[in-house]
Amino acid sequence: MIEAQAERGPFGRWLLMQVERGGLVGELAKGATGDRGFPRDGDPEAVRKRLSILQADGDMFEALDEAELDWASY
Repeated sequence: MIEAQAERGPFGRWLLMQVERGGLVGELAKGATGDRGFPRDGDPEAVRKRLSILQADGDMFEALDEAELDWASY
């Protein structure tokens, strides 16, 4: 599992590359690109913590769950 994560890179960087994607994941990625405190090298839990700090709405947490599943499937 750790080798697979190394191949696809950190979750935060993967998410930032999803800005052209439609739906909530794309919206989450767009918001992340404008957030100077976004954990670019972070895992899904680091991103979840950041969303909590920013008091993001429930849709963004839902998008994060979807993105995490997609990222983990690579």
